[in-house]
Amino acid sequence: MTRTGPAAVVVVGLLGLLLSGTSGFAQEAKGVQAVLTAPRDRPLAPEFALKDTTGKVVRFSEYRGRVVLLDFWATTCGGCIQEIPMFIEVSKAYKGRGLATIGVSEDIAYADLKNADEAWDRVRPFVRDRQVPYLVVMGDSRVTADYDIKALPLTYLVDANGRVAATYSGVVERGNLEANIKALLAELALPMRGRRYNP
Repeated sequence: MTRTGPAAVVVVGLLGLLLSGTSGFAQEAKGVQAVLTAPRDRPLAPEFALKDTTGKVVRFSEYRGRVVLLDFWATTCGGCIQEIPMFIEVSKAYKGRGLATIGVSEDIAYADLKNADEAWDRVRPFVRDRQVPYLVVMGDSRVTADYDIKALPLTYLVDANGRVAATYSGVVERGNLEANIKALLAELALPMRGRRYNP
């Protein structure tokens, strides 16, 4: 299976969880850093159409024109739970500057659940209790394959042209994440054809 692209990843701590593994290892991670891929070398992020907590179908292409923090997570993944408060803060800090944050639940695959209904029974209370302000959608087998998800947590930064700029396999180091977000937001000021930004 082909990965989404050649974004260089520098691992500072432990990698994230294997989907078939336990959740404890990721909690010990000190944080991973990623180097932004040059714009000309960034691969197109795979499209998806997934349902949010209300049942609305969300298409990833609708976010073209914004920098996207795309987080693949699960409710019983220790590293994922560790990151979410930080993602909430980052989402709030940069939303007005052109950042969109999307959490894609991998609970079906991670916990070997029967279907999306069973997964939502876990995800909806989790999102509500932690007051997650950003969009959360339910992953499926296609998005798991398209994004080559073999470990959690897994986070992508996608530029305003819908291309993968950085990949984090494991618990993200916040300083590096924010530096990369700022660099990608700065690219919004550069003239590029076909770009849309809908705040």
